[in-house]
Amino acid sequence: MPDALRFPGLSDRGWETMAFSPFRDGIEICVLQPGKPQVALLRYQPGADAPRHRHAGLETVLVLDGSQSDENGHYPVGSFVVNPAGTEHSVRSDEGCVVLIQWTEPVIFLEGE
Repeated sequence: MPDALRFPGLSDRGWETMAFSPFRDGIEICVLQPGKPQVALLRYQPGADAPRHRHAGLETVLVLDGSQSDENGHYPVGSFVVNPAGTEHSVRSDEGCVVLIQWTEPVIFLEGE
């Protein structure tokens, strides 16, 4: 049986000491749990965006720092967003942000790839 993973202080900027690597232009990733579902932190630089994509599975996002937006709204710190399978959107962060994200399947990019 695998060991449980713990990340104390994550919501109190504990992510600042974690190792991130390049993910997309202007976006870095810190994988907390690989596989399905995958759990990670994404750090958006100010002005970074992810092009329009479709969710093949469930995605959940908790905004830990800054804010991000999509066609459906603007999400400041503390926002929790659930994107069910089949939903589509593009994401941007004008000020930069850090989010805790979980997805059950990789997304399908519809533009910008």
